[in-house]
Amino acid sequence: MQKVSTKPQACTKNRYEVTRADLPLSCPLKDQRVWDAHPRVYLPIEVEKVVVCPYCDAEYVLKDE
Repeated sequence: MQKVSTKPQACTKNRYEVTRADLPLSCPLKDQRVWDAHPRVYLPIEVEKVVVCPYCDAEYVLKDE
C-alpha cells in the first residue's frame, strides 16, 4: 500500500509571507513536498524583502517580526 504524503503540494500559491525563521528561502518551501514540483531554488529575499520564483512565479514577501 502506498503512503500518501500529508505535506502541502509545492508551487501552487501565488503569494507566500515568510519570516526570518524561513531563511535561507527556497522555492518550494522546506515544508512542501518536492516530488511534483520544479527543482528547489534558493531565493535572495533579505535585501529587497520581495522576490519572485523564476520557475513558478510564486511571490515571496519577507514580513518584519
